[in-house]
Amino acid sequence: MDYESLIYIDRNGTDCVKWDGTKRTFGEAGLLPLWVADMDFQAPACVREAVASWAAHGAYGYYKTPERYYKAFQQWEREQHGYTVEREWIRFSPGIVSAIYWLVQMITKPGDAITTLTPVYYPFLNAIKDNGRALTPCQLVNEGGKYSIDFDKLDKHFAHTQSKLLIFSSPHNPVGRVWLREELEQLCAICEKHGVTILSDEIHQDLVVGDHPHIPTATLYKGRIVTLCSASKSFNLAGLKNSFVVIPDEQLRAQYDKFTGTICCGDGPSVGYVATTAAFEGGLPWLNSIRERIFDNYQAVCGEFAERLPEAVISPLEGTYLLWIDLRKCLDPEQTKTIVQDVCGLAVDYGDWFGGDDFKGFIRINLATSLDNVMLATSRLLAALTE
Repeated sequence: MDYESLIYIDRNGTDCVKWDGTKRTFGEAGLLPLWVADMDFQAPACVREAVASWAAHGAYGYYKTPERYYKAFQQWEREQHGYTVEREWIRFSPGIVSAIYWLVQMITKPGDAITTLTPVYYPFLNAIKDNGRALTPCQLVNEGGKYSIDFDKLDKHFAHTQSKLLIFSSPHNPVGRVWLREELEQLCAICEKHGVTILSDEIHQDLVVGDHPHIPTATLYKGRIVTLCSASKSFNLAGLKNSFVVIPDEQLRAQYDKFTGTICCGDGPSVGYVATTAAFEGGLPWLNSIRERIFDNYQAVCGEFAERLPEAVISPLEGTYLLWIDLRKCLDPEQTKTIVQDVCGLAVDYGDWFGGDDFKGFIRINLATSLDNVMLATSRLLAALTE
């Protein structure tokens, strides 16, 4: 593959969380980091040029969000995902997680039940617990590493828990599923039946591999839904704090405006708007290269494990750049940290972070880095586990 547009960079010593923050999270510096979901590649040239031009101007005062920013997002959603987003539906947040915390407070009351499909991105769980809501997880079905939704179980779950809200991950982090149309249709039908509002986190919408098109949940749901998305994962812009909150329902929009007014949430950093606009307008070729890099890294890991440790179960990667690996047949789940961190020198996300003890013995690995890093981590894991 031609990766000329991808520039790998050494991020050590740049105050990045992924490389320089392992001591704070793991208690140890110098680990090979495969945890935080950002990339070790420079953003697209079009983004770097736009940011450089903005910086060269030299005046960094108050910024008026340009209509070009909204148009770039609307065009991207329409052309890449078949979703026609009206201008008045679009709201701002500095990040998806911030928006989830706000929406949990806005839509529900303390003690209300909120559902997630576990294993799931752990800030979902934190947003529920930190705000004094009742976490009512509904576990996905795991069949040999391929995950699906048990819709009969979910229907009964909603009836029993009286959940007000479903926080949904699409594509799913960490198991890598890109949900099929028929799956989303069944999910939406059940949520509509029980009057459940959906928060659909679609931040990985552009990071699909193979023949797995992303379908925005809002194109199928007739009930109350909020779609959360950003250019941050797609184009490695997470530090620029710019995300979209798409709210088609007029009443929900009014609630959002009222709530964000009480916390005085204005616009984000001007550079975030500049970078996001440039990414949507000119970043598609770079994004295609990233998709190829991720898929090649994925295949390389799968090939090594299949040859040397076939009892490990790697979930098929359809979307995201995050690999979910079940090591329970290879080690005592209680020894996961000892093997992965202490023996292999790796910083990864551990399975229990994503929903508790049922997921001990799983790890999540970030593939958005160089093949050398991925192969080094793989060789360390295989050496430790086969010995």
